[in-house]
Amino acid sequence: MDLCYAYICHLLYGVFEGMTKVPAVEVGRICVKQAGRENGRKCVVIDVMDKSFVLVTGPKKVTGIKRRRVNINHILPLQEKIEVKRGASDEEVAQVLEAAGKLEEMTQTIKPA
Repeated sequence: MDLCYAYICHLLYGVFEGMTKVPAVEVGRICVKQAGRENGRKCVVIDVMDKSFVLVTGPKKVTGIKRRRVNINHILPLQEKIEVKRGASDEEVAQVLEAAGKLEEMTQTIKPA
């Protein structure tokens, strides 16, 4: 019966009992890089290339992350999302972050656990 309850919860809510729902990796989603020299820095998803890779930017002037292709297993999506168009330039992303009041928040790094 427990397995049936977990399956129904998964169908209704998209999660199993005790698990939190992970935000989708989509254009405009703010993420934290979890691998490489930029570990702990925040970035914005600019384009979803396929099921394994996305294009992200910091922008470099704000967070130090330059525009690059990243494996989705190396980023952690956060709840925050900004409204940017697909393939937006670094200047456009910086303007949207400033308008949303998230510029200061983006400069802060998150220490890995």
